[in-house]
Amino acid sequence: MRQSSDDHCRAEFTLLNLRFRVMKFSPPKAPALLFAGVATFLAGCKQPDFPQYPANYREYVYVANGQSGTLTVLDAVNLRLDREIRVGQNPVAVAASPTRNEVYVVNAGANSGQGSVTVVNAENNSVVTNIPVLVAPVSIEVGPDGKLAWVANSGSNAVSVLDLTSRREIARISAGREPVAARLSADGKTLVVANRGDGSASIFDAPAGRLRRVFGDCPGADDVAILPDSSKAFVSCSAGHQVMSIVLAHGATNATPGSGTQQASAQAQLGATQTGAAQPDRLAAFMDVGLAPVQLALKPDGGELFVSNSASNTISEAVTNSDDVGGAYLMGDDPIRGLVSRDNLMLYEANFKSQYVTIYSIEDGDGPSAMAFNAAGNLLFVVDNRSSDVAVIRTRTAKPELFTLLPTGRGPNAIAVKSFSVQ
Repeated sequence: MRQSSDDHCRAEFTLLNLRFRVMKFSPPKAPALLFAGVATFLAGCKQPDFPQYPANYREYVYVANGQSGTLTVLDAVNLRLDREIRVGQNPVAVAASPTRNEVYVVNAGANSGQGSVTVVNAENNSVVTNIPVLVAPVSIEVGPDGKLAWVANSGSNAVSVLDLTSRREIARISAGREPVAARLSADGKTLVVANRGDGSASIFDAPAGRLRRVFGDCPGADDVAILPDSSKAFVSCSAGHQVMSIVLAHGATNATPGSGTQQASAQAQLGATQTGAAQPDRLAAFMDVGLAPVQLALKPDGGELFVSNSASNTISEAVTNSDDVGGAYLMGDDPIRGLVSRDNLMLYEANFKSQYVTIYSIEDGDGPSAMAFNAAGNLLFVVDNRSSDVAVIRTRTAKPELFTLLPTGRGPNAIAVKSFSVQ
């Protein structure tokens, strides 16, 4: 049977993937030459399900490489390696600004030393500056207006508040022991911090920086998800088998950003304190899920929550308005991260100790550890921690399929996508 031109493109590109696998550990020029050839080849292949971008459109995928101290930049329009940028020691998280053409890389540092946040200009993919923070920062949350960011410093029991305009730390919020995640509600009123060390969740009035309430009994508090309407927060208890559901306060008072943060430590020791909220924060439920729930994936519409149960090799599905857990579904070995498509129809689950991303499988690589969609939603970028590459998955085909592999530095562990148009 005669092979169509599209079939020929797919078959030939499979061979290019195999060549990449062989050439991957060749001298540095080899991958660049290979991807130049891939880009030229793809230009002649028909790609009916790929968006057509204007000439001034840019979209980049940023991957933090913990062992290399670098940030890999992938061109998501042309699907090629753009460059690798030297950042700080042990980068562990990366986030894109919602309003500026900037990307922020959290550098945990080494030997319990001071960490930093590297600011990257996305227009030319160069380092702008480094903002010092505290010991062992592990995550960053950027506000919706792009002006402030919150960095959880796990080695300092505090959250750094950064002014991204002046490029400096403007306040420190004392949290519980070993804070690992700080999430801001969509209305900007509430900051929820997961404290892994003492198994608690700290609820702060975000504009004032004041503590409202502390909820405990959540061993290994690890991840936070907040509903789009800012009414409820969920915290995974990774050292146990539950997810904490918290109804957030309504009508909290506002104040100058950063004020009152120095007093938060004393408030934390006393327990619950309120800031004039009409309805106080309250514990709604502890939802029983699988063992070692490490990550929470919320549907964009907020209706359901998917919990990655690392030690059970399952995900649990919970209804967010009723806190009912609908059931558990078997995944691969050590599921650690889920991502729901923007149409609310598909869940993609990364299984760290296997060769698969479910709902569908990836035949190459093992150790998927982080994922992100491109702006159009037709491509899924899957970071592979062990083989140090990014698998690019086509998601809008009849069956999701591996499209290509792109190289990273050593030990990639986090990913972010930034798209914009240049003037």
